[in-house]
Amino acid sequence: MNRHRAFELLLVLLLVVSSASAQAPGYKVAKKFELGGDGGWDYLTVDNASRRIFVSRSTRVMVVDADSGKLLAEISDTPGVHGIAVSNDLGRGFISAGRANSVTIFDLKTLNVISKVAVGQNPDSILYEPSSHRVFTFNGRSNDSTVLDAAKGEVVGTIPLGGKPEFSVYDDKGTIYVNIEDKSELVSIDPKTMKETARWSLAPCEEPTGLAIDRKKHRLFSACGGNKLMAISDFSMGKMIASVPIGAGSDGAGFDPDSGFAFSSNGQEGTLTIVGEESPGKFVAVQTVETQRSARTMTVDPKTHAIYLPAAKYGPPPAPTAENPRPRPVAEPGSFVLLVVTK
Repeated sequence: MNRHRAFELLLVLLLVVSSASAQAPGYKVAKKFELGGDGGWDYLTVDNASRRIFVSRSTRVMVVDADSGKLLAEISDTPGVHGIAVSNDLGRGFISAGRANSVTIFDLKTLNVISKVAVGQNPDSILYEPSSHRVFTFNGRSNDSTVLDAAKGEVVGTIPLGGKPEFSVYDDKGTIYVNIEDKSELVSIDPKTMKETARWSLAPCEEPTGLAIDRKKHRLFSACGGNKLMAISDFSMGKMIASVPIGAGSDGAGFDPDSGFAFSSNGQEGTLTIVGEESPGKFVAVQTVETQRSARTMTVDPKTHAIYLPAAKYGPPPAPTAENPRPRPVAEPGSFVLLVVTK
């Protein structure tokens, strides 16, 4: 073999190795924060300023040190809690209490409750939009969004959404986006006028729940829990542009602007799907990480780029009764953890 041919083969080998590395970013479960305690969970939020994670736990919010995993405190009396929003500029946090149809407002430093405000029926995700200094609850039963003045803690309006809203995000130009789960749609909202500004279909996506945003490239990533897809939209165009297969039982999505990857937490099968943009408009699943069954929601740490996923161990469901003919499995006591996924 002459030197020229050998050099060509070496270049080909290097390209193959480089391509394989790009397709396998090497994420793994690096840690488990053992938190224990009873109750289910839903969303969680990282407050980068205080390095604390706020984790919803059925009737309370667990406050966890993001770096050590130590449980620092709990904010009690938040029945049916779904989400937590943080406003560092106002020094306040906001909790959607689904069973109480209310928002709990608390002080970010002391964690003391400031007030409770009545909102729509079954508030699910909750969002603080910084350009308007308003908080938006997305109410699953009344199919609308309640708008609060974050500083005053008062309701200033209601936005009808024409379907069951799920997770929400905002861009850097003052627009909010929310998945409409039962319609397989995305809706955009002007937070200042409190009006819907656009709506587009996510078909063939079914039951879009988790939502993440790439503000730089104008991408939205909707995790479709009904049929194992991630729907990708271009929000500057107001339309879906691609879809990628993910795992079963997704209820959460995330995006890391540092790596450019989007994530879907698939609780039914216990995996995390990592999605990358291979070329403009072409998206692929670049890795599937084994996590833990029930790890269906997630959040990305903006400082460390770690992904946090709540999970617990479940035993078999109890025996059916006349009152509960289809009982759900019950979490094993003390088994609740936060999985920490990193490269």
